[in-house]
Amino acid sequence: MILSLQHLSLPIEDPVLKFFLVLVIILAAPLLLNKIKVPHLLGLIIAGAIIGPNGFNVLSRDSSIVVTGTTGLLYIMFLAGLEIDLGDFKKNKWKSLGYGGYAFIFPFVLGYLGAYYLLDFSVLTSVLFASLFSSQTLITYPLVSKLGIAKNKAVNITVGGTMITDVATLLVLAVVVGMVQGDVNTAFWLRLGGSFVVFGLIVLLIFPIIGRWFFKKVDDKISQYIFVLVMIYLAALLAELAGVEAIIGAFFAGLALNRLIPHTSSLMNRVDFVGNAIFIPFFLISVGMLIDFKVFFNSPDTLIAAGIMLVASIGGKYISSVVTQKTFRFTKDEGRLIFGLSSASAAATLATVMVGYNIIISETETGEPIRLLNEHVLNGSILLILISCTISSFVSMSSAQKIADTENDATVAGNNHDQENILLAVNYEETIERMVNLGILIKAHTNTEDFFAVNVINEDKNESSVKNADKLLGYATEVAAAADVKLTALKRFDNDAVNGVYNVIKEQQITDLIIGLGDLKGFSSSFAHNLYSGYLQHNHVNVYVYQARQPLSTIKRYTVIIPQNAQKDAGFFHALVRVWNIARNSGSTMVFYAPNAIISILQRIIKKSNIEAELIIMEEWKDAEETVTKIKSDEGLIIFMAKRGMQSYNPRMRLVPEFLNRTVPDKNYLLIYPFSEYPVDGNERRSVGNHDDFIEIGSIIKRVFK
Repeated sequence: MILSLQHLSLPIEDPVLKFFLVLVIILAAPLLLNKIKVPHLLGLIIAGAIIGPNGFNVLSRDSSIVVTGTTGLLYIMFLAGLEIDLGDFKKNKWKSLGYGGYAFIFPFVLGYLGAYYLLDFSVLTSVLFASLFSSQTLITYPLVSKLGIAKNKAVNITVGGTMITDVATLLVLAVVVGMVQGDVNTAFWLRLGGSFVVFGLIVLLIFPIIGRWFFKKVDDKISQYIFVLVMIYLAALLAELAGVEAIIGAFFAGLALNRLIPHTSSLMNRVDFVGNAIFIPFFLISVGMLIDFKVFFNSPDTLIAAGIMLVASIGGKYISSVVTQKTFRFTKDEGRLIFGLSSASAAATLATVMVGYNIIISETETGEPIRLLNEHVLNGSILLILISCTISSFVSMSSAQKIADTENDATVAGNNHDQENILLAVNYEETIERMVNLGILIKAHTNTEDFFAVNVINEDKNESSVKNADKLLGYATEVAAAADVKLTALKRFDNDAVNGVYNVIKEQQITDLIIGLGDLKGFSSSFAHNLYSGYLQHNHVNVYVYQARQPLSTIKRYTVIIPQNAQKDAGFFHALVRVWNIARNSGSTMVFYAPNAIISILQRIIKKSNIEAELIIMEEWKDAEETVTKIKSDEGLIIFMAKRGMQSYNPRMRLVPEFLNRTVPDKNYLLIYPFSEYPVDGNERRSVGNHDDFIEIGSIIKRVFK
């Protein structure tokens, strides 16, 4: 097709020009509106109204816009389920349920009273009308997530409550439609309840099994991303077959794949990037295309309906957020953030209105259709979407920024721990990707630069060795870049690999050293010699020995073994933070086996930073060996080892590498050797473990997981 400007007419039909204009809007809206402090989400909606069929009719809201916009809507709900912290969600499930109840009831009551007494709707129509305002669309969730407060408790219960309100709203829709059509009976309730339960079981139980198998078998990054899209749409289709809206399926898909897509992984970065760059903006523009400002001047009834809808929706969400804030003792900013997140109405509201509008219950004498929800409600819903999204954008941005600033200030004021510099000693190409992924998993969220990889080249400067080093380090850099992490590649010329790594540790002030075991070599005698006689002689560095047999994202749970007196090592708590990072970033369950004294420490830490964990008392090292032999498929092992001062550990631990070679040659395991001394400098700190001081570990965890 050749574009001819002479024959150009509106709306534009040429696909190249259409896509070009949409991309220009997506590009320009954030750049222009950020300068005047207007959320670009609002700008995209307004842009859609201007260029849409009810504006200057530059573009029509055709199937291409609808399909891409629908994907964006599903994406928003999928990301909400994917980024929710399931550990926190389980911990706060009753708060989410309580908030969900408030967010459904208050808008529903206001909407019903307005519909029945002011608009003279029937009971069934009033119930459906009222349910419009109980649903909520997390349209500003990407904005909040970018500010780094997605794990805030207020955000967590709002996301959980959104699932409750949207499911309840769409169930009301299904029931009302069934009653209007006259087929509500015992079979109807059994069919609706049974199909929803079957849908939930398939998505939440079978999807993770399929996903784990796929990620273990397929390494291709493009295929992995396409697989995620397939699962989103499959869940959406299953939801529709179950009699509920597709957005519920997308949310459930996010929950199902939550543990298989670590929050710091390259796949998560791709999912976020494509959604926020293309699909979600398309959805916002498509919503804007529905807005028709002319109807509000042509029909007073539309303005009356719109006013009642705004009061019921915005007022109901505000009341529910205030009551939630008082009930659960949130700060005022957190209460406002709950209101900001929940006040937007788009997805379920629009779906419900369209369903009600398309149901004709009778006809007038002149043959005009009488709809379950009339055109005044349809037009009023468009104004509701515009105003609610505007309020949601401004309130969410303002309150989220204040919360983020407060958390940052608290972190700076209460934190004085060492800078985090992580070094990967790369030597085997087959281990690089999984070593980089481990490094990304254990690091702090805020650390995007202090990440290094080194390959030591013999000083004879053999050309093939240099090329091999360039290849290995280049690959490591690419893997890190895919997760939006900067990795500094270092080539080191030295006659001895251990000395080369040691010099890099001193030059770059490395705090954590990761060494990968080759897939075929395992824990060999030569590696053990280099480890004990070389790497572990650096008293100021945590050393991690890592064997990877499957992707980190496919590990369901870790067995973490901590021996007697491990807390007396100076680096114990710093190493423990890395374990916490693995749990929080991957969603895996940690099963700690440790003496009673250490279990007590872990209980106190969990109160500061919750993870999904089981605590089991283990006093004898022989019990640990028995535990290791029982590790199942898709489970990993983490063992805290000793570097120096072997008197604090069981001497049998020297045999651990040989024992692991025999018992878990096909499993992922991580041996952690905490540093034994703090660096002697002007900021030297006392040992946390030896002084029973838990303030510092609380500060460390708070900073890492903010």
